[in-house]
Amino acid sequence: MRIISLNLNGIRSATTKGAFRWLSLQNADVICLQEVRADEELLKQEAYQLSGYHCYHTWAQKKGYSGVSIYTKQEPTKVVRQLGFDLADQEGRYIHVEFDNIVIASIYMPSGTSGDARQKLKYEFLDKYFLILDKNLQSKQSYVICGDWNIAHKNIDLKNWKTNQKNSGFLPEERAWLESVFAKGWVDAFRVLNQEPEQYTWWSHRANARANNVGWRIDYQVVTPDLKDKIKSVAIYNEEIFSDHAPLIVDYEIPIPF
Repeated sequence: MRIISLNLNGIRSATTKGAFRWLSLQNADVICLQEVRADEELLKQEAYQLSGYHCYHTWAQKKGYSGVSIYTKQEPTKVVRQLGFDLADQEGRYIHVEFDNIVIASIYMPSGTSGDARQKLKYEFLDKYFLILDKNLQSKQSYVICGDWNIAHKNIDLKNWKTNQKNSGFLPEERAWLESVFAKGWVDAFRVLNQEPEQYTWWSHRANARANNVGWRIDYQVVTPDLKDKIKSVAIYNEEIFSDHAPLIVDYEIPIPF
């Protein structure tokens, strides 16, 4: 089973840059998208369909903001579009699909880069979501949670870690939260197979950051412990640029249909 996660930074922009053309060629079983920035009417357009896939979306109340999607070859038994608290649900930050033996989610966590007020909301999101993650673990169901978590975990996960320790996305409190998620048993799928430095999924538009590979790894596929041994390959695709993020591709040894 191949799962791709990608923050589009706007579905219209990413499509003009070839994202959907590329996605259509990847033979992915599930595609999780974030920061789609589109409403129901726009998403109905043919340009945003993928042949052979069922598609499901959650959009923000605010037009042109946030939003997540899942495209899946196999029709799910259930689709859930809410986490159960306003910051997630009003801003269209979560969707998951359920199958007989696995749940696959697309999540777009808040950023705190715009100021203290937004950072405070980010912490509130993290606190609420931690409780949900704990319930997910206790359910004994298999989970793959894809998305832009907006936190770099360790020094190895961003280029300039020394100068970013006071910046949102690499604050000690954020990193401690993510560490506590993994301490509970959740697994960072990419790092199971790739421990190399300079493995980034996001780059600032400033100062030729992408050309110089001055990036951050803030996009993840986070899985339940039972899936750790089923991770067979991981990759970050950088040969084309669709967004300020790069696609994260993980192949799992999970039977299909699943």
